[in-house]
Amino acid sequence: MKYLAIYLIMAIITMSGADNMVIKLPEANFTNRSIEECIAQRRSVRSYKKNTGLSEDQLSLLLWSAQGITDQARGFRAAPSAGATYPLELFIAKKDGLYRYIPESHSLKIEKKKDLRKSIAGAALNQMFIADASIVIVITAVFERTTNRYGERGAQYINNEVGHCAQNLHLEAVALGLGSVPIGAFDEDKVKQTLELNEEFPLYIVPVGYENKQ
Repeated sequence: MKYLAIYLIMAIITMSGADNMVIKLPEANFTNRSIEECIAQRRSVRSYKKNTGLSEDQLSLLLWSAQGITDQARGFRAAPSAGATYPLELFIAKKDGLYRYIPESHSLKIEKKKDLRKSIAGAALNQMFIADASIVIVITAVFERTTNRYGERGAQYINNEVGHCAQNLHLEAVALGLGSVPIGAFDEDKVKQTLELNEEFPLYIVPVGYENKQ
């Protein structure tokens, strides 16, 4: 029975195949750092310790702060969204592959089994320090989710929303003792090609990791 249970759990996690693997993240356990302290200490970090990964608990908190569900009954998220249309999609590049964050289940779906951090850094006008970060979060948007309701004005709402999302990420990084920086200088077409995006349009790149203070 023990081995059968393990087999069933693995079957659920793999979701019909390794290429569609969904990894459930642990519950977000708060650090209890004050928001004022995090605001005061936040700085843009452009030098990271190489070959340092993040724990699942750290990753859980970072993604929860950016797009996690904060109201289970109504599905509201950590960052405000015009009309609760939620156009943002988060992609996470790590050493072991590229993942998409699924807010509804607080989980990661593997997209590619390849380390794309260096390719993303190249697409970001060769800002190669990005490749040294533990993870690289690419915030994208499916514009139609919002513009279908608000028309052209919806594009402005999305630009506002990505700022809310990114700031949450930066402050949570501080709370976890990590560094981050918002990257807006990149070639959108190269990022789309690297991540093999379809309807998602890249808006922000946020590397996160341990600061190299040397």
